[in-house]
Amino acid sequence: MARLAYLDGLRGAALIFMVVNHTARWWMDGRMTVGRYALVYVTLTLAAPTFLFLVGFCLPLGRAAAAGPGESFGGLTRRLVPRGAQIVAAGLLLNLMVFPGEPVLAGGVLQTIGLTLVAMVPALWLLRFRWAPWALLTVAAAGYALFAAAHPALTRFVEAYPLVALVLFYDFPPWPWVSLVLVGLVLGATWLDVHRRDPRAGARWMVAAAVIGAAMVAAFFVHDWWAGTPQPFGMRRDFILNRHWTPRPAALPWVLGMLLLQLAAAYWAMHRHRWQLRWLVILGQTALVLYFLHQIIALTLVRDWLGWRFNAWPAFWLANTVFVVALVGCGWTWRELRGRIARRRRPVRESPG
Repeated sequence: MARLAYLDGLRGAALIFMVVNHTARWWMDGRMTVGRYALVYVTLTLAAPTFLFLVGFCLPLGRAAAAGPGESFGGLTRRLVPRGAQIVAAGLLLNLMVFPGEPVLAGGVLQTIGLTLVAMVPALWLLRFRWAPWALLTVAAAGYALFAAAHPALTRFVEAYPLVALVLFYDFPPWPWVSLVLVGLVLGATWLDVHRRDPRAGARWMVAAAVIGAAMVAAFFVHDWWAGTPQPFGMRRDFILNRHWTPRPAALPWVLGMLLLQLAAAYWAMHRHRWQLRWLVILGQTALVLYFLHQIIALTLVRDWLGWRFNAWPAFWLANTVFVVALVGCGWTWRELRGRIARRRRPVRESPG
């Protein structure tokens, strides 16, 4: 199956959320105002979860393009394990270049994505069986539930073994975030199966996803109104392990609901209505390189070397707009260079006769 622009667009939107999350923390001084704190929380809950969800959602599409649903376990391993290792290596290189004050082996989003690709080999292979989707969703729910139950013990573990915890439980660690990738995997396989049989049924599937997502987000706000939550968009309500965030059950409807709403919105805008948001597609197609590059620019260059700050909101949003435009240019340049190199490496076919 050909690469779908709406999924690249959604990945590009996730990259923008991540950029704003980082600049809201790195490009502003002074106290953390309510508005700035809410911006950090909302972009945090929309950025990395979208990346991880799309890892799972896109895997069945990649399998369809590579070898079809009958791809062997060995074929999946040969295709996904090297890719996962490359992404883990990129995460370690990012630690070395951008975060020299932390151990090189400290975990991060890239490391989790790479390890998850390896972990998805058996899950993707199992999808050939009719019972597999429900089994995988059960594993995903159980993994999250076990993390929630073990959180007090994990907090003590982090305090007792800080260096080991930097590898196992830092940023968005594999446990419990592999559960979200499993959810994405099942939904991606389900949508692909429906869409292949009837594209109109695939569109109805997306409508259902939007309705369910809206209901979940509404339930999130109703719960907070009923419970009198003083700060709905705040980390105090959630799990904090090793100074990083994981949603508690009360925040899951927000995270999952917004994922479904974003997925449906991207589908209807870019797939059904054919909106040519090429700049967003460029960001999505080069997200790995730009994830690496934007942190070097935002943290190392702008904040540390140049010492620039954008404490007024107009200046902050203008700087972010310029930054995103520059990233689109970098992504376009990278894509063109990579394409030219790939074309030069292709063997030249001799003309007949």
